[in-house]
Amino acid sequence: MDIVYEDEDIIVVEKPENTPVQSDKSKDVDMVSMLRYYLKKTSTEKDEYYIGLVHRLDRPVSGLMVFAKTKETNALLSEQIRLGMMKKIYIAKVCGQVPQNGKLEDWLLKDPISNMSFVVNKGTNGAKFAKLEYSLIETKIENEQTISKIMINLISGRHHQIRVQFANNNTPIVGDTKYNKSISGIKGFVKLALHSNELGFVHPITKKHVTFKSTKCTL
Repeated sequence: MDIVYEDEDIIVVEKPENTPVQSDKSKDVDMVSMLRYYLKKTSTEKDEYYIGLVHRLDRPVSGLMVFAKTKETNALLSEQIRLGMMKKIYIAKVCGQVPQNGKLEDWLLKDPISNMSFVVNKGTNGAKFAKLEYSLIETKIENEQTISKIMINLISGRHHQIRVQFANNNTPIVGDTKYNKSISGIKGFVKLALHSNELGFVHPITKKHVTFKSTKCTL
C-alpha cells in the first residue's frame, strides 16, 4: 500500500491487486484495517483512527482509492459519488478489437447469492442503469490473441460494472475468471487487467478540485 496523498480529512492510496477493501470471510489483510493500523501508529488521539470507506474496488483490481478520515468528509465524498461528481478513470486490457472511441449503456442486476451482476432488460425489478465511455490506447497481438488496451471513464459506479459490461460486449477483461468465459472457473489468483488510474473530486473541506494519477499501472 502506497500513500499518494494525506491531510487531516482524506487519504488517497494505491491499492495492491488481490487485496480486499474491507474485512471478508477470507480473513486476508484488507485496506481499511491497514489504514487504521497506519493511523494508530502515526496518530496520538484515538478518535483519529476513523477510516471511512467512500467507494470500492473489486479485490483483484489495483489502483487509486480515496478514504475519509472523518465522518463528515465521508458523508461529503459519498454525496459526490451519488451525484456522479467524482471522476474515475481506469486502464484495462480487453480481449478483441474495439473502436477508437465508444460507450456502453446497460441495465445491471446484482445477484447477491453468486456475487455477480448481469445485463438485463430495462424495467427489470431492481436493475440499475450503468454507463461508461472508453477510448482505445493501442491494440496488440499477445499469445496469438488480439488485445486492446483502453482508457475507461466510469460514469456510474455499479457492482462489477466494467467487468460485466465489457463481457456482455464480447470483449471481456483479460484475466477475469468471473466474467471472461474463456477462463471462467480457474481457481486461485489470476491477474485482472484492470487498474484505477485517476481520481478527481472536490476536496470536501477546502472545496478545491483535486486530481490524483496513479504511478503504479503495469498494464
